[in-house]
Amino acid sequence: MKFLIANGRIVDPANRLNHLLDLLIVDGKISKVGAKLSDALGAAKDAQIIDASGKLVVPGLIDLHTHLREPGYEYKETIKTGTASAAAGGFTTICVMPNTKPVNDNQSVTEFILDKAQKEGMVNVCPIGAITKGSLGQELAEIAELKAAGCVGISDDGRPVMNSEVMRRAMEYAKTFDLPVIDHCEDLSLSDGGVMHEGRISTQLGLKGIPMASEEVMVARDLILAEQTGAHLHLAHISTAGSVRMIREAKARSLRVTAEACPHHFTLTHEALMDFDGNKKMNPPLRTKADVEAIIEGLRDGTLDAIATDHAPHAPEEKLQEFESAPFGVIGLETAWPLAYALVTSGMLSLEEVVARLTVNPARIIKCDRGTLSEGAVADVTLIDPDETWVVDPGELQSKSKNTPFAGWKMRGRVLKTIVGGKVVWSAVSKI
Repeated sequence: MKFLIANGRIVDPANRLNHLLDLLIVDGKISKVGAKLSDALGAAKDAQIIDASGKLVVPGLIDLHTHLREPGYEYKETIKTGTASAAAGGFTTICVMPNTKPVNDNQSVTEFILDKAQKEGMVNVCPIGAITKGSLGQELAEIAELKAAGCVGISDDGRPVMNSEVMRRAMEYAKTFDLPVIDHCEDLSLSDGGVMHEGRISTQLGLKGIPMASEEVMVARDLILAEQTGAHLHLAHISTAGSVRMIREAKARSLRVTAEACPHHFTLTHEALMDFDGNKKMNPPLRTKADVEAIIEGLRDGTLDAIATDHAPHAPEEKLQEFESAPFGVIGLETAWPLAYALVTSGMLSLEEVVARLTVNPARIIKCDRGTLSEGAVADVTLIDPDETWVVDPGELQSKSKNTPFAGWKMRGRVLKTIVGGKVVWSAVSKI
């Protein structure tokens, strides 16, 4: 099968490309990138032409932080529906967290996820194995077994590893197997019972808050352990200015640390919770304007390497409970691109910087061969209309759950086609 994506603006930070070029896909691989390939003798013979005039052509987006819920919580999301949501959002590779039921702490669960993804998934699925058995924070999982089964990192995401000795040993073992340790930074003794950011708004609403220190104490601990062990530490869903500052300082001292930020954390503040909407309840919680600004600056200067969704589906009846009882988490795969692109249109980041944080940077963190449009690479490609506007209608989202904090928002930038391995897996109703 041949595709010629013609006349598009190819933005490929891995190859420092931002030019009007054509891209030829042959048999699932990037065959050629160049100018006016349709005019080259035989180069695009028999190719299906996709006119991408006025559109962006970028490497398939990569999400380091997705919850697919299967096995065990299929009423929230399945591998089939979650990967459909990813495809609709322009993601061609997603890293799936282990807080399933059973927890992905052994080879059999990893193999189940990969097998199900192979049969029913629309995009590439990379499992993240648990740090500890059952993600209970007490006994290390079989890290070698998880790596052999296909896990690209380890994490107890959703739960912090409170025991520092256990985390130290996890880092030592992970370093042996060249796996990143992905941590959910939260000191439970500080956050216990909290439901939103601790501050003026929580006081006004009469809700128990989660202090910034609950994240920052654990970020500091993890950085100390990473320095001692030499392990690759990846810090998930960073939400505070203090965390950004510590990561920046650690990088200046050449620690092996990477970090991610989520679109909701650089778009919304705790003031959004004035309406008690459970769809805006997440962990870590929405913070202050100063924290939002620090996260954006961290993305701009490279302190924060990646933009990740923390896509966390929940059933409607769960989110319709009273705010204190509703579960933490929001979906984000289908709104990530326009929210990230808003950083470009507002002049905060360049287009190349945003694309890098959604493609080549995540690929390097998990050491996968995607995130580029290099000739010979697997043809994972996303086509985007940067100017098309649309309104977020939860009923039209591909995710099984609809718990988005952005319902009714007008977005700019729409994913038109998602191509995985040379196969179109998502095509929006559009002009192309």
